[in-house]
Amino acid sequence: MDFCYRFPAVKGLQAGKPYYIAMIPLRLLGRLFGNDDEYVPPEYRAQRRLNTARIPVIKDYILDNRDSYVFSALAAAIDGEHEFVASDGSGDLGILEVSMDARFMIVDGQHRKASIIEAIGEDESLSTETISVVLYEDKGLEHSQQMFTDLNKHAVKTSNSIAELYDSRDALAVITRRVIGDIEFFNQYTDKEKDILGKFSSNFFTLNTFYKANKKILKRAECDDSTEEFLKRYWSAIAKHIVPWNELSNKVLSKVDLREQYIVTQAIIIQALGVLGNYYFMHSEVDLEQSVSIIANVDWLRSADCWKDRVIRANGKIINSTDAARLACNVIKMVIGIPLDNEDQSYEDKFIKGK
Repeated sequence: MDFCYRFPAVKGLQAGKPYYIAMIPLRLLGRLFGNDDEYVPPEYRAQRRLNTARIPVIKDYILDNRDSYVFSALAAAIDGEHEFVASDGSGDLGILEVSMDARFMIVDGQHRKASIIEAIGEDESLSTETISVVLYEDKGLEHSQQMFTDLNKHAVKTSNSIAELYDSRDALAVITRRVIGDIEFFNQYTDKEKDILGKFSSNFFTLNTFYKANKKILKRAECDDSTEEFLKRYWSAIAKHIVPWNELSNKVLSKVDLREQYIVTQAIIIQALGVLGNYYFMHSEVDLEQSVSIIANVDWLRSADCWKDRVIRANGKIINSTDAARLACNVIKMVIGIPLDNEDQSYEDKFIKGK
């Protein structure tokens, strides 16, 4: 090879074939993986199409966490001349030499690559940092396409609840964890890992459900000590005055009966309580404890007429939508005696008109 790239690398073996893990400077990503779609026939491009909305999000993650961002390795196929030169005394550590005429095609990590290139455009100091890239020998387009399919087909998306459990940068996630952890009923019956609960789960709620509800409560308000204190007061009052929950805690009601006969464990009701919480958040003059205590008068039975077509279809299926959350909140507000505002009334009018 007359001219080549030289990358520190480790040699490995998978499926009887060699592969390499190379440390590649971020500034070279645009050059090595410029427009690798030009080598891919149109019929394969759909599954490789970038979701452009993700790129600024990942780019901002890099720039906002300049001293702590982390990325897993990219994966790519090399189509061209390359040679691994082992270091003295080791057959697996060395330098991977790749001809400058070789072509590279990313098979996993397109969005990370594109975001890094965008980030370098705003912070050139990133260009000297590196990312690990797993490099496989390209044995033709069909093989490379199969690698892309295999790597992406078996990827498992982390649940939102898991993400919120471990995210220390998201202030609302941190507050939600603490609030739920401090309220005995919610802490006992909230799954902090899953987003979807099975029919026989020992839990009724997910962390992600409360995270979304808290977003409805606070909207764009800053997360600080005062908002955390409010959320704890609000959810504590809710937990204290919802009768079926208390009956479960007092062993008057079984988990099975609560889940099957009542609607109050459904995520849509938690979202409705999030909408309700925003009213109290915006009206600090209201005595929260006294007002919320009237929620004990709400009929939470699935069979209650007040939920029909608002959150439960004629076939018994739950309606999960923004409209359903607003309409359920309207029911709760009317029981408590909170006047419907113009937005509430517009949902109510739309519902009545559609009946």
